[in-house]
Amino acid sequence: MATLSDRLNINSQIEHLQAKYVGTGHADLTKFEWALNIHRDSYASYVGHHNMVSYFGVVENESIGRVKYEFLQRMLLPCGLPPKAQDQSEEEEEEE
Repeated sequence: MATLSDRLNINSQIEHLQAKYVGTGHADLTKFEWALNIHRDSYASYVGHHNMVSYFGVVENESIGRVKYEFLQRMLLPCGLPPKAQDQSEEEEEEE
């Protein structure tokens, strides 16, 4: 059975991790931001592991350098442009 001090300690540890590492998420994280973190982490892992880059190069019939370049380019906007926020779209409708 966890005591109140244990719960506070765990919450403070989680807050510390979330502040230190962007990809760990938080309560206000949108679905788009979550997907963005997942895609960027995946591409960074692929580029960092030579065997994975070699595999993708063979599958796509491209050189290893070209595959790394393409993955780095995809990291910029891996999920496309961000969706418009609810608040912004409501304000635009009111102005019209």
